Amino acid sequence: MQAPDGDYETRVRSSFDKQRFMTTIGATLSRVQPGEVAIDLEYRDDLVQQHGFLHAGVVAAIVDSACGYAALTLMRPGTAVLTVEYKVNLLAPAQGQAFRAHGRVVRSGRTITVCTGDVSVVETGSTIAVMQATMIAVDARDDRRD
Repeated sequence: MQAPDGDYETRVRSSFDKQRFMTTIGATLSRVQPGEVAIDLEYRDDLVQQHGFLHAGVVAAIVDSACGYAALTLMRPGTAVLTVEYKVNLLAPAQGQAFRAHGRVVRSGRTITVCTGDVSVVETGSTIAVMQATMIAVDARDDRRD
């Protein structure tokens, strides 16, 4: 896939850095390529549900962001990305010390981009969740409240 913006990686990393939720949970952007993004997350006790597994909301959040930023890599300069919808299937309990969410573009359009994503346990490579997502390009703006 070809990024229409030679500075796509800077744009993606800058946007990711503004996501306070990703900072709060300790997620990091580990790979940015045209049409593909990976986000890493270390296990933490404060991110688990009642059985000690990484909470499904956290799993969904990292793969949603991975898909969104994968879409952004192929969007023209001056645009930002928002999630329109997604479906996530949780395949296995999120047990492990480190997790990686991969987002990949299936089809990139001028306004709508369809992505697929997955979350795996880094130590074993086992897939614990898959996602199908639709993203929309919006005008970039910096109206975040600090």
